[in-house]
Amino acid sequence: MSSREASSMKVFVTGGSGYIGQATIKALVRRDIQVSALVRSEESAAVVNGLGAAAVHGTLTDTALLTEAARAADGIIHLGQHAGPDSADVDRAAAEALQDGAGPGPYVHTGGVWVYGDTDGVVDEDAPLSPPRLTAWRLENEKRVLARAATGERPVVVMPGVVFGHSAGLVETFYAEPGRSDGAVPCIGDGANHWSVVHVDDVAELYALALAAPAGSVYAGTIDVYPTAAEVGDAVSRAIGRPGAVRRLSLAEAEERMGPIARAFALDQRITGARARRELGWAPAHLDPLAALADGS
Repeated sequence: MSSREASSMKVFVTGGSGYIGQATIKALVRRDIQVSALVRSEESAAVVNGLGAAAVHGTLTDTALLTEAARAADGIIHLGQHAGPDSADVDRAAAEALQDGAGPGPYVHTGGVWVYGDTDGVVDEDAPLSPPRLTAWRLENEKRVLARAATGERPVVVMPGVVFGHSAGLVETFYAEPGRSDGAVPCIGDGANHWSVVHVDDVAELYALALAAPAGSVYAGTIDVYPTAAEVGDAVSRAIGRPGAVRRLSLAEAEERMGPIARAFALDQRITGARARRELGWAPAHLDPLAALADGS
């Protein structure tokens, strides 16, 4: 989109005070886009206000509010995630409310590459789906989102890989307590499985670019560098000042410590982000994930 189009555009973001949300607001503001963001607390409002966005107080279950906020915007980026046993239902209702408000405007929905399960070598967005139980509910919701392209709407799905950067994100979630309660970083099995990863600042740029994507598009937010879990663990051990302090866990042990997410981290995935680079001009800048993980950049 042109700078003139961007400067007159208004985008409503859910999850704006979160890890990816903050980076996405920054990416939008850099484009002179006016941003409003859903927040649940005064603390979150202060965060998004500090980034240059207007706070809209509410939750993902406030469907009437979501539709109203979406209707007042020119585009939507849905990053918010509801934690709980009703995640699928809340996400589905929120997406429907946001799309009802967006109408023919762009609606960017968040998925995730874990829905592909283990991959056989390097694959793209057209690969077969085989999600772990943790993310299986996403399939039907994303199908519903994309189906609205047939009615003249503009749904797009962005599927981030394992997000890292600035000593936070999914990588830090994996290595947080109780995972390293003994002072070592965990590694599931032999760590030979590959992770499809992306820096938070790069995936934020992808979300901004996706506002101009064709209706019904699906993009993997991943770089074409696939570190193994063992390599990631070694990088994190250096980041915490204990080089080589890695503890091997069986999948059962990892699930006992971390819950269902452990099975997702045990996947062997190599998913290319070439489509986003080719179609949207996405140009990830952080192509050395191990160095970034080791130094916290």
